[in-house]
Amino acid sequence: MNTHFLLGLLLSVFVCGACTSTSNQKQFITVKNGQFIKNDRPYYYIGTNFWYGAILGSEGEGGDKNRLIAELDSLAAIGVDNLRILVGADGVNGVTAKVEPTLQVAPGVYNDTILAGLDYLLCEMDKRDMSAVLYLNNSWEWSGGYGQYLEWAGYGKAPIPAVDGWDKFQMFVGQYQKSDSCKALFADHVRNIVTRTNRYTGRKYIDDPTIMSWQIGNEPRAFGEENKVSYALWIHEVANLIKGLDPNHLISTGSEGYQGTEGDIQLWELIHSYKNVDYMTIHIWPYNWGWAKKNDLSGTLAYSIEQTTIYIQKHLQIAEKYGRPLVIEEFGFPRDEFSFEIESSTENRDAYYESVFGKVLENSITKGYLAGCNFWAWGGSAKKNEAHTFWVKGDDYMGDPAQEEQGLYSVFQSDTSVDMVKKYNVKMN
Repeated sequence: MNTHFLLGLLLSVFVCGACTSTSNQKQFITVKNGQFIKNDRPYYYIGTNFWYGAILGSEGEGGDKNRLIAELDSLAAIGVDNLRILVGADGVNGVTAKVEPTLQVAPGVYNDTILAGLDYLLCEMDKRDMSAVLYLNNSWEWSGGYGQYLEWAGYGKAPIPAVDGWDKFQMFVGQYQKSDSCKALFADHVRNIVTRTNRYTGRKYIDDPTIMSWQIGNEPRAFGEENKVSYALWIHEVANLIKGLDPNHLISTGSEGYQGTEGDIQLWELIHSYKNVDYMTIHIWPYNWGWAKKNDLSGTLAYSIEQTTIYIQKHLQIAEKYGRPLVIEEFGFPRDEFSFEIESSTENRDAYYESVFGKVLENSITKGYLAGCNFWAWGGSAKKNEAHTFWVKGDDYMGDPAQEEQGLYSVFQSDTSVDMVKKYNVKMN
């Protein structure tokens, strides 16, 4: 064996030495009687989205291990122990509205620094008894996803919504689930990631209880009535593939719910009825879906909360029918006055968050099926570049990916929303 490799491995284990012993004492999160079970106890949580965690954990471009450790400590201090994380972006760098650096630069060809960053992130999360939901694909352009796989399979250049328009983009990505070539390329990616061994701990991912769930994708959609059958079959195939590779971990879809299944809640029910899909997911976006109005956020807050309650209940009834937990794994509300500034107030957001957190708290007391939520998204200590609105290479990573206005949905360390998160996590524990 190469001497430099041995030295690197020894150094890695030394740097993250506590990881191995900690995880050896933990159990995999399971589902029993409609509840998550973590370390022999029912597990309810208020977590967050931390899509850029693997980038921060790397030693390459974009990496900042000191910031990563500080962010994880800050999250642990407010009781957040569940992080939903992007495994990595796909394709070349330098594409409008795509996060970078990317992980899979070509089919099966990986940026090793990002893989190392994911290893390091999981290692540090393990020390804090945190759990990771890792999503492997994306419907949207901001991490490559469907469009990039179609490019690789020879379907031409993927449209960019911000440049080419949403209609053109959605028509293009609607080809994904009917493409055997795309599905084969993604299946190879799944095998490469799920069967990986963490270089810092020497532990296979399939043996690491820090991972709560493998998630098929971020907001996987059919993109058209004519694609529903292909979409449902693809979800089924990928869930079976992952479970065959890794019987230890839970599997989730990453679906938004009714809004992400062509307005067909029966389709959402179908893809969550599969035996290898262990729990149900929904996302809720009051502003994006027209419930909250940009010029009247406070005036439309009550309506947004009302519609959110209806949306949750509609899906919760199906979760109860199948005896599976339901997680609201994405939801957000704009800053007051639709500001992007870190110093701006978040009174409307805090009220909206409280309405969601309260429902999870109630279920934690009654042992209900609404098992958790992950707000979108953690911005932490990020600093905003006032010279521009959208992310530019070299800017701090925050909760808003490259296609969104920076600061739109991010929760920063200075926000009063942080106190809200801590308050409810204390109540739940």
